[in-house]
Amino acid sequence: MAQVYNWQLGRQMDYRFPEAHPDRQFAAVFNINRCIACQTCTMACKSTWTFSEGQEHMWWNNVETKPYGGYPHHWDVKLLQMMNRYAPGQSWDVAQADEKKAPYGVFDGQTIFEVASNNNLPGVAIGYIPPDDEWTAPNIFEDTPRSRGADPAPAQLPEHKTWFFYLQRICNHCTYPACLAACPRNAVYKRPEDGIVLIDQERCRGYRKCEEACPYKKAIYRPSTRTTEKCIACYPRVEGSDPLTNGVPMETRCMSACVGKIRLQGLVEVNADGTWKEDPTNPLYYLIREEQVALPLYPQFGTEPNVYYIPPRWVPRDYLHQMFGPGVDDALARYEAPSRRLMAVLQLFRASQTIIFNFEVKEGPKIRDVNLNGKTWSIYDDTVVGYDKNGKEAVRVSVQQPFFERPAQYLNSI
Repeated sequence: MAQVYNWQLGRQMDYRFPEAHPDRQFAAVFNINRCIACQTCTMACKSTWTFSEGQEHMWWNNVETKPYGGYPHHWDVKLLQMMNRYAPGQSWDVAQADEKKAPYGVFDGQTIFEVASNNNLPGVAIGYIPPDDEWTAPNIFEDTPRSRGADPAPAQLPEHKTWFFYLQRICNHCTYPACLAACPRNAVYKRPEDGIVLIDQERCRGYRKCEEACPYKKAIYRPSTRTTEKCIACYPRVEGSDPLTNGVPMETRCMSACVGKIRLQGLVEVNADGTWKEDPTNPLYYLIREEQVALPLYPQFGTEPNVYYIPPRWVPRDYLHQMFGPGVDDALARYEAPSRRLMAVLQLFRASQTIIFNFEVKEGPKIRDVNLNGKTWSIYDDTVVGYDKNGKEAVRVSVQQPFFERPAQYLNSI
């Protein structure tokens, strides 16, 4: 095992391959607070990429209900239990937090790679292959009590007394992908130009080692071809080669179809050591590294995922700490009372299909003052302007959106 630096964990960790990073990294932020589980993203991905024979169970994008849902079923609970069996007492040392190298503190536990190596387990990472019956019902019936078999009585849901939330998931296109490390054929690779993780279908032999090792279970076996497939981050759109893009990088299908405006996707520049180049005008860098309002999903796995989440405000903090790490409290405090600049940047979510590389905020008048937890919070009608890869204006949106009143003669028209 080589030693690589994982800035999400704040320390060096074990990985199969030595340090190597792309010029830019595909990344995204999902705002869980806005999701209505309409599944528009799910169907946009399904109708584009996984509509063929042998792909019926493939949902590269899915929206699952937490705390009791998942696709495959209970993927995270099963892996957390496995990790706790071999390495109990996982913890974070937040006292060692460093703005640049360890923003969330230092992880004192063991990653999926270290659990495997320290316990002489087979493979490069601890994991499992889900049985076939766990690849069912990816999105439906998770919120609905239902009976099973011939019993007509209503089923009792697992306990979730006063809360639940929707978790949107795609491949995280990790900095240290477990699927890549586990493949004996070296069929999995990261593109040097954007860090998107792909599987070479000509090299793949369907050993399913990637599926076993991926902690997020986003590498999925296709029995009709005996190969494994996964989310490709709609790379023709991201690289600007799709005819619809006119040569300008465009957001993925799941991002651009989002009804709830919860998604913002882009590319960030990466330093040689894997940290992100400082760029406060890049919306992803600003949200993730400067405001730290968006957090990685299960950073303790050690893959350094590149999809980040603004946590849900109403969920018990212990649950969120387990899922998103120790940065939850600060992230929610910033989201619940956003700074003037953050308030403007939040308007960029799903405002344009064009990838926003840089932004600027044009200040506007004060709208009103709000009393929030005993403190005065001011709202301004600022305008955020987003620019594409070529520095051309792609979108312009204000904090206060205009109201349009439909004329009386058209009240019943669609």
